[in-house]
Amino acid sequence: MSRLNSRVFKKSSPNGKITTYLGKRDFVDHQTHIDPIDGVVLVDPDYLKERKVFAHVLAAFRYGREDLDVLGLTFRKDLYLASVQVYPKPSDEQRPLTRLQERLIKKLGPNAYPFYFELPINSPSSVTLQPAPGDTGKPCGVDYELKTYVAETMDEKPHKRNSVRLAIRKVTYAPDVPGPQPTAEAQKDFVVSPGALHLEATLDKEMYYHGESIEVNVTIANNSNRTVKKIRVSVRQYADICLFSTAQYKCPVAVMETEDPGYGLPLKPSQKLTKVFCVTPLLDNNRDKRGLALDGKLKHEDTNLASSTLLSAKTEKERESLGIIVQYKVKVKLIIGYGGDLSVELPFTMTHPKPVEEEPAPVPAPSPNTNKETNEVPVDTNLINFDAKNNDPNGRSDNYCVARTQCLTATNEGSGSDNQQKLEDEDDDLIFEDFARLRLKGTEGEGTEA
Repeated sequence: MSRLNSRVFKKSSPNGKITTYLGKRDFVDHQTHIDPIDGVVLVDPDYLKERKVFAHVLAAFRYGREDLDVLGLTFRKDLYLASVQVYPKPSDEQRPLTRLQERLIKKLGPNAYPFYFELPINSPSSVTLQPAPGDTGKPCGVDYELKTYVAETMDEKPHKRNSVRLAIRKVTYAPDVPGPQPTAEAQKDFVVSPGALHLEATLDKEMYYHGESIEVNVTIANNSNRTVKKIRVSVRQYADICLFSTAQYKCPVAVMETEDPGYGLPLKPSQKLTKVFCVTPLLDNNRDKRGLALDGKLKHEDTNLASSTLLSAKTEKERESLGIIVQYKVKVKLIIGYGGDLSVELPFTMTHPKPVEEEPAPVPAPSPNTNKETNEVPVDTNLINFDAKNNDPNGRSDNYCVARTQCLTATNEGSGSDNQQKLEDEDDDLIFEDFARLRLKGTEGEGTEA
């Protein structure tokens, strides 16, 4: 049996009475299904008394700054909300535990209670709109939040002292089958010209990863009496804001314009040209553009341009629930001067590659200190090592608690192979990592982002 090594994220309420544990913060949309949100909540029964513990997942589209929220009016639209009761566990819910929940409950004890959410297929992806340099507060965009709190009823407004808020993301990776190779052509006739200007453009593939160069093959046949002076190749991001009414915003993220004779310009009548142009859309070159769609980010991690929204036949009909729909197109434009210009557009997909699944680490050889006759392992009194780090000048704390689960002793009952199997089953590594808590200035006891 392979040895497991998992990182678990945790965050406690300000009063320390409930702690939430999650196996990951990014939940992948596989088009056919979305990774479930599963974890456990460690509670203090003496503190709860007759009260209950609830958990909810909220996907919201914020379209205005937080400092503009006045008189109970918020510039936010809730796109998805689901709530469950965690403690005490409802008697009618008999969902089997996931592997992560089994390991956490075994590690944390009987006061750990599981929760489980399944996001619908039409749920929106996490997208952040790039703020202006002077903007403060939470940026606009679509974000997800997991909240666990103590209350009498599910609809009761939770107190900040006994609630936990965790920022999570829904992300999309490259589809298994890319689309067909994009190609487009167009021609333009002129009034006093005997022929037409013909333009054809092709991309080398349909799907690109973030940071990858896009090669655009351009073919021009100038059968007119006009001269092509410049060629402009640009990558444009189109963001459909599906709020109360759909509005589309476009922003160039990479532009290449040339009139260099090395590219065969100017292109005179009766001449032909075939060239390959390379453009690379990067966030580093567009950090001054307000409203640019970016992938959702956690804490102060850096991010990148937003990934393309993958639409299915079902989600195409329910665009309003997606919040922000991001698409990309390459535009090739021939600048003629008098008589108008000629251009074509080629849509493509920009996304992240699917991460390579790590193979489980091999089972280590038995320790030489193990008694071969009795299969006993010496007792390690230092089972949990705490490593507290507080090096961030902004006051955020990243505390890492490495908890190593070991088998203290192996009983002599059963055969030696049974004891060895127990050792392998129980020798799982769990790494607990705290969500960094960001405290806003001018507030007291508010952990806003994680």
